[in-house]
Amino acid sequence: MIRIILFICLSSFILHRAAEAAVYKFSIERPEMNDSTSDKVIVDSDYNLEDALQGINIPAEIKKDLVLVEVQYYSNDGKLHQGQLVISKELRSDVAKIFEIIKKEKFPVAKVIPIVRYDWDDEKSMEDNNSSGFNYRFVAKTKKLSNHSFGKAIDINPLLNPYIRKDLHQPEGSVYDPSRPGTITKNSFLVNEFNKLGWEWGGDWSKSKDYQHFEKP
Repeated sequence: MIRIILFICLSSFILHRAAEAAVYKFSIERPEMNDSTSDKVIVDSDYNLEDALQGINIPAEIKKDLVLVEVQYYSNDGKLHQGQLVISKELRSDVAKIFEIIKKEKFPVAKVIPIVRYDWDDEKSMEDNNSSGFNYRFVAKTKKLSNHSFGKAIDINPLLNPYIRKDLHQPEGSVYDPSRPGTITKNSFLVNEFNKLGWEWGGDWSKSKDYQHFEKP
């Protein structure tokens, strides 16, 4: 009789410890769910500098002056994204400051991806509303090298902020509507912050308007 009672007690003890172990195992394996999951960064671009400059002939003196800068911004989906800009080394600090403010203000930026993703085709990049920096190319309809060729210019949300000269709109089919989120206007904080750092805005030009464009002479 005593043996039966001891067996029952021992069995109960073993089952109880097994249940505790199962609960403990579940508690350490179950992923934590909290509000921070909504703040995970969506990576739009993850190049290294060598890959970001593939497929185009760049003069050595320009190439050695370029850097790849990672930036964060809230995109059109309202979520935090991470992209990259190829830019001149001397402007790295300016770009970091500007995008910190863009992030703080939650000014919507569709995407920021080096032009290599678009086979160095500026029109394709603009049509995709991609913001970009370096691109070794001429100014549209001229034989003059753009400041983008030296990594000293940035275009932001080009589909919303087109280049306009008489009947020419780039990208094709774009419309400048200051009421749309992501559009840059003369009174925009973005223009003010760039100006404070010595940059010029294409929206201030007289013979043409390049609302997407910022450059540093």
